[in-house]
Amino acid sequence: MGELFRSEEMTLAQLFLQSEAAYCCVSELGELGKVQFRDLNPDVNVFQRKFVNEVRRCEEMDRKLRFVEKEVKKANISILDTGENPEVPFPRDMIDLEANFEKIEIELKEINTNQEALKRNFLELTELKFILRKTQQFFDEAQLHHHQQMADPDLLEESSSLLEPSEMGRGAPLRLGFVAGVINRERIPTFERMLWRVCRGNVFLRQAEIENPLEDPVTGDSVHKSVFIIFFQGDQLKNRVKKICEGFRASLYPCPETPQERKEMATGVNTRIEDLQMVLNQTEDHRQRVLQAAAKSLRVWFIKVRKMKAIYHTLNLCNIDVTQKCLIAEVWCPVGDLDSIQFALRRGTEHSGSTVPSILNRMQTNQTPPTYNKTNKFTYGFQNLVDAYGIGSYREINPAPYTIITFPFLFAVMFGDFGHGILMTLFAVWLVVRESRILSQKIDNELFNMMFSGRYIILLMGIFSTYTGLIYNDCFSKALNMFGSSWSVRPMFTDTWSEDLLKHTSVLQLNPNVTGVFNGPYPFGIDPIWSLATNKLTFLNSFKMKMSVILGIIHMTFGVALSLLNHIYFKKPLNIYLSFIPEMIFMTALFGYLVVLIIYKWCAYDVSTSMVAPSLLIHFINMFLFSYQDTSLPMLYKGQMGLQCFLVVCAIICVPWMLVLKPLILRRQYLRRKHLGTHNFGGIRVGNGPTEEDAEIIQHDQLSMHSEEGEEFDFGDTVVHQAIHTIEYCLGCISNTASYLRLWALSLAHAQLSEVLWTMVMHVGLNIRSLGGGIALVFVFSAFSTLTVAILLIMEGLSAFLHALRLHWVEFQNKFYMGTGFKFLPFSFETIREGKFDE
Repeated sequence: MGELFRSEEMTLAQLFLQSEAAYCCVSELGELGKVQFRDLNPDVNVFQRKFVNEVRRCEEMDRKLRFVEKEVKKANISILDTGENPEVPFPRDMIDLEANFEKIEIELKEINTNQEALKRNFLELTELKFILRKTQQFFDEAQLHHHQQMADPDLLEESSSLLEPSEMGRGAPLRLGFVAGVINRERIPTFERMLWRVCRGNVFLRQAEIENPLEDPVTGDSVHKSVFIIFFQGDQLKNRVKKICEGFRASLYPCPETPQERKEMATGVNTRIEDLQMVLNQTEDHRQRVLQAAAKSLRVWFIKVRKMKAIYHTLNLCNIDVTQKCLIAEVWCPVGDLDSIQFALRRGTEHSGSTVPSILNRMQTNQTPPTYNKTNKFTYGFQNLVDAYGIGSYREINPAPYTIITFPFLFAVMFGDFGHGILMTLFAVWLVVRESRILSQKIDNELFNMMFSGRYIILLMGIFSTYTGLIYNDCFSKALNMFGSSWSVRPMFTDTWSEDLLKHTSVLQLNPNVTGVFNGPYPFGIDPIWSLATNKLTFLNSFKMKMSVILGIIHMTFGVALSLLNHIYFKKPLNIYLSFIPEMIFMTALFGYLVVLIIYKWCAYDVSTSMVAPSLLIHFINMFLFSYQDTSLPMLYKGQMGLQCFLVVCAIICVPWMLVLKPLILRRQYLRRKHLGTHNFGGIRVGNGPTEEDAEIIQHDQLSMHSEEGEEFDFGDTVVHQAIHTIEYCLGCISNTASYLRLWALSLAHAQLSEVLWTMVMHVGLNIRSLGGGIALVFVFSAFSTLTVAILLIMEGLSAFLHALRLHWVEFQNKFYMGTGFKFLPFSFETIREGKFDE
């Protein structure tokens, strides 16, 4: 249980693996996921390591699989995921896998090449079919126009340019040539302008759109094209027109001059298109069969190849013995998992068929081990919140277990609303109940995955918000009257209030000091009658502000108390006496006393004496100023002046206690160690040698040399460091206490936003006293629900989340948490098993 509050104990171990068993042993360690390999060849180029060829072969197989995956996705075929975890193939099986992937890749490439050629041919025939059809329409229209204009000689000459050469008389003054083709529709205007400018208006262009979009044989995209026919005279214009068509990537096709030839060609083209369509269908069916067969095994192949690649990468981190028969590796591993690591090595040796067992040898080292905090699906989210600030130093107190309670509670103080808390809880319960189904769906939405990974955080935030909502008696800005109000207006009404007074006065005052008006405190939370009071905000502000101060000071004091556990564990008595004790005295003497004053004032004054209750703020300021001359300000209790002076003096003494003593004692220990080391230099023993106390100092300082001061003690740096720490702590106690007032501010903002939303939206629908009001209420409630979710649940919830996170990172964790470690990253196949292939 102790490992929950502190990171796992780690050890550096040396592995001796036989060459024939190394692959299987590393494979078993990857399945176990409990060891982090160190690179023993940091100066060796990655291309010069022993297993670089095997890594290249794995990368080539991975490339082929990615090609197959891309083709499968392009064909909209789903990749089968059975959740199977295939075993790592043996090195001798790599040849069979390579041959299989090579065969699939070659077959797919041949199919794609043939299919692209067939599609290109199909596109050309389709374009030719439309050219023949549209060209015939052009000539038919021109011929009809010619017959209609026979009576007009000028129009006859103009229209004759569109007639076919066979239909003009032998004595015609000119013969026109033409070219026909297809061009992308968006290029038509530019194409037409270029033709006009280059040919100086001596060509005639007709174009018509192809109604059906055509498929690009390379990309598979739909392309809109148009048919055009250009009439010109002479070879010079012909060459110019063809060059322009080539520049605009227009496809030119031969088009017969006579209608009979065009008809015959169109018949032949249609026949070829039908035959080609049949071949294309057969090719696509064959391609689908190949891809569907590959899709069934694609995930298993990916896992196998990437496991092999990961193993060879890991083997490249090892050293090879001079005999070439043994691989030496160094790993970080948890001490508690050494037995399971031994079993994994034994299984790997048995699978490889080796008779020589692998050896695991623990090593002593001065290097700082990585930090490893065990988590489950419940604690995972809270540990991530802590790690986002900084990975904990090795074996220091882990804030995550305390964050499980304090984080949702501080969030709920700012987000206290019974209705909103219920909605948040229901959403989190839905995520928790359906977690196995959601995990199996592998949703790619990053925002949803972030919320899903923190589902237990959201669940606790919702539950705590429900609780604080009952404390505040706030449900969608309305109060719940569960126990009946403790205020009674009936005695006041019978004594002093008349019916005329009630009719003509909108605001009346209840005096709690009148017998029968106030019947004692409300059983749980805030009395619902406060929702009708005009001074509701004043009352709640006072309550929430003092509550925020109390919670903040308790939270920070708890953080300082946790630092004691760190000092005891790391055996640093100097830090206990010169850091923890003065810090705790400073905190409790000033701000702990403020908490006592707040609680004392709540208990000491009742309704009869509340009018003469003094201001705590004035008393607290006077405490620092030693100002007690104002006799008009009554004291809270007897002996207040003497106690407050004593507490301020204690707090002032703590400042030089933290600032001066520690550097001086560290300097004295350094000089004493140096003096003793000089006396014992060269093995010469002076007198009776160091005493037992001196020996402890030397041992302590030798340990601290690696942790704090380094090999050489620098008094100036130590003084500066201690001064910064002291100033930061003393000023931080004041600023951090003020920072907890955000609990009050955000709680007030949330309540006011909720009330404004009810007044401006829902209240409007409820005020319509007719049949139409019922219908309008449906739309009003829809708007109210949408705004509640968008503004109050999502935006306000995110705001409260971020402020609660800041209070933990800055105000709480800085009292005891260094966060200067580095994370334990074990060699594990887990990410590959989960299908995160790109990581």
